[in-house]
Amino acid sequence: MSDVITAVYADEDGNILDAPGMQGMGRTGSTNIPLTPDDLIPLPESADLMLLPDHQAVGLTPDGEMLPISGLAVAAILPAGYTRLYMPAYERAEDAERLPLYGYTAVVVYQDELYCAAVYTDENDKWDPVHYNTPELKNFVKRTKKDLKGNRIVEQLANCSLKWHCCTAQNLFYRRWECGIPASPVCNANCFGCISLQPAECCPSPQQRIKFRPTPEEIAEIGIYHLQVAPDGIVSFGQGCEGEPSLAADNIAAGIKKIRAVTKKGQINMNSNVGWTDGVKKIVDAGLDSLRVSIISAREESYDAYYRASYHLPDVKNSIRYALDHGVYVSLNLLYFPGFNDRGEELAAWQEFFRELPVQMIQVRNLNIDPDAFLAIMPQEQKTAVGTKTFLQTLHEEFPQLVIGSFSHYVEK
Repeated sequence: MSDVITAVYADEDGNILDAPGMQGMGRTGSTNIPLTPDDLIPLPESADLMLLPDHQAVGLTPDGEMLPISGLAVAAILPAGYTRLYMPAYERAEDAERLPLYGYTAVVVYQDELYCAAVYTDENDKWDPVHYNTPELKNFVKRTKKDLKGNRIVEQLANCSLKWHCCTAQNLFYRRWECGIPASPVCNANCFGCISLQPAECCPSPQQRIKFRPTPEEIAEIGIYHLQVAPDGIVSFGQGCEGEPSLAADNIAAGIKKIRAVTKKGQINMNSNVGWTDGVKKIVDAGLDSLRVSIISAREESYDAYYRASYHLPDVKNSIRYALDHGVYVSLNLLYFPGFNDRGEELAAWQEFFRELPVQMIQVRNLNIDPDAFLAIMPQEQKTAVGTKTFLQTLHEEFPQLVIGSFSHYVEK
């Protein structure tokens, strides 16, 4: 068994091969660096491998020279619960098209097996792929359509389940855990790499956004149906197939009140950019239990560069403060990119953020984006990146009450 870390590449037929004599490398920001055993874990069984068109694999020679390999770079696409430490090392062709929206992770051969540059961030069996896309799903969809006949949200979630394989949508039909209730066709941000709506010149979206505005009655019907029977039941506004839920605050707030008039079971959650504080307040006041805030930076310059929104970071902070003051469990959906979030200036800003706003959790999510396209729109680095492990460890040591994971957790009342 070899302890050498060997680079891999894909040949012209798509076969994944190792490159003997070439040390495996990873990428942080725009820099390719050699990987060490401490950076690696065995490739998870449910991970996928993907080649990167027009991105040539590179490796390190025994003399320490970085050279291209005659093949394409290969990436691991990790299941939820894993945080990547490094992206694949590559040299990009000048005329390369943008890569699709995936979280590309470095993969190498180590100890005669495939390994990837990642850490296991959160254990939650509920999101194991084995529980989804099962043979009986189609029949479960038919059952729910019959039970909630004419509800447009059911039709939307059925499509998301069967066409886009969304796990949160499928949970409605499985009658368990966290179920999404998309409610808003519009958004107040223009995130670079939005997964539900893209301008024509950008990368294709992996799913389609909802095109209607559900009524309070439709929202409540889904919520009551799910929360009354689902173990660890959660209903969540703010799905991948919609815009910003706080812009549908009137209908969502009215729907929450109707749900709670019938059942006190389960948890009502919202995934939001929280940029429109007035809308957030209405939903919090209606009885929201938990709030997950999409965020990429605690620095205004970086935040604005990515979200390109009609609001700004101080609005986000005001919304979070209101939610915390009203007993809502707040977590951050931290969009993570190695070599960006762990820059010295970004880490310092996060430390100040958590001193001001003691949120309960960070959910670290690999940012699905073309690395070069992302770096092209973001501010230039001011201080050297400290590394993902150091970034997370530093936050954990200063804020020991801060849960660092990857999933929304069921909050016991």
